[in-house]
Amino acid sequence: MLFQLYGDTALWQILGWILVFVGLIVMNEIGRRTVKGGIAVFVVLPLALTAYFIAIKIGAMAHASWALNNPTHVYMNGWFHYAKLYAADIGCVGFLMLKYQWGLGKKEWFKPWPFIIVAINILIAVASDFESAYNGFVAGGMAGGWWKSTEDVWLYGGWWNVVNGIAGLLNILCMTGWWGIYTSKKKDDMLWPDMTIWFILAYDIWNFTYTYCNLPTHTWYCGVALLLAPTFANAFWNKGGWIQNRANTLAVWCMFAQVFPLFQITKPFSVLPSLYKGAVAHGVTAFDMTKINSIKALTEAGITANPTAQGVVALLALAMNVITLAVIFKRAKQQHTNPYTHEIFTGTRDFEEAIARKA
Repeated sequence: MLFQLYGDTALWQILGWILVFVGLIVMNEIGRRTVKGGIAVFVVLPLALTAYFIAIKIGAMAHASWALNNPTHVYMNGWFHYAKLYAADIGCVGFLMLKYQWGLGKKEWFKPWPFIIVAINILIAVASDFESAYNGFVAGGMAGGWWKSTEDVWLYGGWWNVVNGIAGLLNILCMTGWWGIYTSKKKDDMLWPDMTIWFILAYDIWNFTYTYCNLPTHTWYCGVALLLAPTFANAFWNKGGWIQNRANTLAVWCMFAQVFPLFQITKPFSVLPSLYKGAVAHGVTAFDMTKINSIKALTEAGITANPTAQGVVALLALAMNVITLAVIFKRAKQQHTNPYTHEIFTGTRDFEEAIARKA
């Protein structure tokens, strides 16, 4: 079992997931359908939040209690969260430029921008995976071990992080047809037709594993709801727009999580993965664990490590990316085509449905 989803809060946890899933889809639609919506969500809002984050940093440096006790400073102060937020939002702005043909968006050489920004986002996660592996090896040797992040989250690093990090690097190679970027007929989407179900599945499984191993107290939302929202939209009404959906929902989620981090780690919406064996049975929440400062205290609270699921999903992520890469190379060989400079999924249903939408 991946999550400890039971007890008197189970219905609240499911409700929280539905609220996040629906909220992300709605915000994606607001951001993608009109120029004003895109500017409001991905330019104005991030600028306002940047001013807020800077104020918190300045306040914390001055030892102001309001800043030191601010949830963003206490629970979301690590390098990863800020890097992810701004990398995602910069990607969204670039996608707006391509979609509406603003500035650099008119240039042919700017078309690989989606590949570049997605690769950067993947590399950020890979670096985080390797960081967790290193800390786990230091704590417990090759079998892995507990370590506490700067956001006071207990992680269990080990070989699964290395495996998933490798899967992430392969996932970058699974992006094909970098130059095949188009605007939809209605001017509401940036399309990447060659990013078909093969890549989407390889990415989703890899990214879920990343969140499951490195953001375990958040993964019910950022590893399930956040990943399914863009995939759902791509499947039912926005074919070819998956990467835009993904960037939009990721940026929105990062902004929300950065400002309201307690939503994910306090009752009634917090959900813990199976890693924290015994936590729910002993009434220990994700928030409670932020106050536990030693492995001994963690054990005394009735929590033992159960990283089995982490290993399973990491191997699955690696296998899916290897298979996807094999499919890509096979098609490229059959077509005598470079899969990165040319589209190779022409003729497949996903590609044809997406390309039919281009202007």
